[in-house]
Amino acid sequence: MSKRQRPPRLDPASPARAPGAPPADGPVPLELVKKSMRAEATTRRAALARVGAGTIGEALCARFLAAVPLPPPGAVVSAFWPMGDEIDMRPLLQRLHARGYRCGLPVTVKRGLPLLFRRWTPETVLVPGGFGTSVPPPEADAVTPVVLAVPLLAFDRAGFRLGYGGGFYDRTLESLRATGAPLAVGVAYAGQEVPAVPRHDGDQRLDWIVTEREAFRVGAA
Repeated sequence: MSKRQRPPRLDPASPARAPGAPPADGPVPLELVKKSMRAEATTRRAALARVGAGTIGEALCARFLAAVPLPPPGAVVSAFWPMGDEIDMRPLLQRLHARGYRCGLPVTVKRGLPLLFRRWTPETVLVPGGFGTSVPPPEADAVTPVVLAVPLLAFDRAGFRLGYGGGFYDRTLESLRATGAPLAVGVAYAGQEVPAVPRHDGDQRLDWIVTEREAFRVGAA
């Protein structure tokens, strides 16, 4: 086979390659790299959830409250109601409410739009939301968080996260950062860390990462 006929080879140093990327004859499209990583990360998270069921949510809550620089009570802090194998945020929500913070849960309005946040209290009766989520009812007050606990499938030390593919949190953080300085905190099992998350220019960087084992500010020495 001549050089002209030889199929192109993938450069191992190409930024399109990342842990979990499928083999290919040329540069792998970023979305395919992310799709492959999501499948691996979902399987890994399921295993982590089985091992730590019932204890990790409390450990993460303690790390979060001890490390993250929260504003004074009365400010709005958002988290999320866990679904499937997501880390349990209910202990943190309960503790924040007890300390006088106004808590919000994300609501998916429509594909392509940022998330809306509605007020949550321990008395709130949740209703089914989009994509299998549980959310406050429509009559709950809309709130704008200044601190967001953000779900993810994988994270790296540079503060980038692998989400679920809808781009909701990226759009939300971009919108909030256009008019203020919200604090975005990625929350996850420690075992969800990867060497590098593949990313493009629209991906929003997190400010903090908190797991059951540690909390660190992104970019801190």
